[in-house]
Amino acid sequence: MAQRESGTFSSSPLRPMQYWEDRARRYAAQGQGLAAVCSYGMPTFYNSAIQLTQRLALKAWLQDTLGKRILDVGCGVGRWSRWMAAQGGEVTGVDLSNTMVVEATRRAAEEGPADHCHFLVQDLAELSTGSQYDFILGVTVLQHILEEDRFHSSVRCLADHLAPNGRMVLIEAAPTHKNSCCDTAIFQARTLGAYIAAFAECGLKTEAITGVDPTPLKIWFLPYYGRLPRSLALLGLAIVTAVSLPMDAFLGRHCVNWSWHKLFVIRHKERNRDAA
Repeated sequence: MAQRESGTFSSSPLRPMQYWEDRARRYAAQGQGLAAVCSYGMPTFYNSAIQLTQRLALKAWLQDTLGKRILDVGCGVGRWSRWMAAQGGEVTGVDLSNTMVVEATRRAAEEGPADHCHFLVQDLAELSTGSQYDFILGVTVLQHILEEDRFHSSVRCLADHLAPNGRMVLIEAAPTHKNSCCDTAIFQARTLGAYIAAFAECGLKTEAITGVDPTPLKIWFLPYYGRLPRSLALLGLAIVTAVSLPMDAFLGRHCVNWSWHKLFVIRHKERNRDAA
């Protein structure tokens, strides 16, 4: 499920804060806010499919949150923060967009877990909450940080905020082999190896990797989506989504090499040496 940004086919650089504020102001308050946090402005059926495959990939890792200190980076409208807080986690959600944070706070207050989660405006590349966390979650965040120095700074900040015995789970577009067909001015699919190397440089060990969305139809179709007549584009997207979703749902965790997005389970290297 490439996070194709339907409004940003230009190669000109965009200011990240401006870009995410625009996304949030347009879509964060609509429905579940998926058009703001999944694939920018895309139809609900497509973004709902993205959320379902992400939820299935994350399910095993989000069940043991009771009493844990949790950091949700790039929290958007707080969809994962609210889920973890409702299960007893003490969640801090951070996002670059103030509008996202306001909307996440509003939704948490309406749904009930507001006492167990709060939200901050923070840039991941400069993250500083003053705490370390038992569990860190990030869903399709690093793939939007294009500058290499800010990308590596973001990984270092994540490492600094992870408690010595903590665990981090990230979902990122990380094809096994280089594939830039869906890269845009605000999205880059770094390779699996690039992520593993970046984690290792910051003293982190990739403990496990699972797949998310191995069906390649979306990646083949999405570069053409914005070029087709609207009716034909929607028909093609609907067909691709309908064919891909069952395969991704049942095979996603197992077909790692084929998967466009990967789920990384990460710990500090020191903890693994101590455990050995």
